[in-house]
Amino acid sequence: MAGSSIGSAAVVGAGLVGSAWAIVFARAGVTVRAFDASEDIRRTTVVRIRASLEDMAKAGLVDGVDAICSRVTVVDDLRAAVSDVDYVQESVFERVEEKRAVSEAIGALIRDDAVVGSSSSGIPASAFTEHAPRRERFLIAHPVNPPHLVPLVELVPAPWTDPAILPWLRGVMQGVGQAPIVVNREIEGFILNRLQGVLLMEAWALFEDGYASAADIDLCVSQGLGLRWSFMGPFETIDLNAPGGVDDYARRLGPLYHSIAQSRANPRPWSPELIERARSERRAALAQEKLPERSAWRDRRLMALVAHRRSQPSE
Repeated sequence: MAGSSIGSAAVVGAGLVGSAWAIVFARAGVTVRAFDASEDIRRTTVVRIRASLEDMAKAGLVDGVDAICSRVTVVDDLRAAVSDVDYVQESVFERVEEKRAVSEAIGALIRDDAVVGSSSSGIPASAFTEHAPRRERFLIAHPVNPPHLVPLVELVPAPWTDPAILPWLRGVMQGVGQAPIVVNREIEGFILNRLQGVLLMEAWALFEDGYASAADIDLCVSQGLGLRWSFMGPFETIDLNAPGGVDDYARRLGPLYHSIAQSRANPRPWSPELIERARSERRAALAQEKLPERSAWRDRRLMALVAHRRSQPSE
């Protein structure tokens, strides 16, 4: 594990997230081996990767689609995928039993100096790597979907993860164009989903209580909060939203936010009836069969946003 770079990577679980990870590594010049237990997924992986890359090329985000695709090889055996690579990105289904089984299988096959990151969205690595061979080489590397367009990656160690891996993998992720953060110790949901969860819980509660439609609540984010949050986070946002900075903002509005938080002291679960209301409104706005088409639209909008951000100074 010399230096913060890799020459080879494996993707285990080659569905939507796994194939996007393959793009992340391959566009950075890394040789990638992709494996999935499903023959159907293996058969369509390269097609899906090429389609995404061609859309990215149209947006000006990549050059040389053929060269990038040539770096990805789909294999039909786990050993062939992971046995001699520098890094493994595990992206199997979000279920403890499945992640435990695949982690134990991967741990038995990797080199002693290889590193394994899991795309787990909220399950900590300690829940499924405790009995894996070479468990000290495992940690969470949680991306935002789709990772080839949204660069954030949360690096979360298990209690037994080798501490030297965190700065190394942070450097690796930066080197392949991602934006990694280190979560210092395990916490349910990590950072991103805890932040998203607070917003979601309040959105569901406002919708349930009839304060606004789901569409109008969405507009508050897409045409309001999200515009600022697309290039700066909550602390910088409030630092710029009061004449005296973050402490001035806290003095002015801290009591309001505390009162709001207290008003949700006993959050309600999302009931089947509430979910049906939201489903009914969303399906009226977007038919079920149109979901894949709208997801592709989302990706193209993200590509345009990424292209715009690249054209602007970072500071």
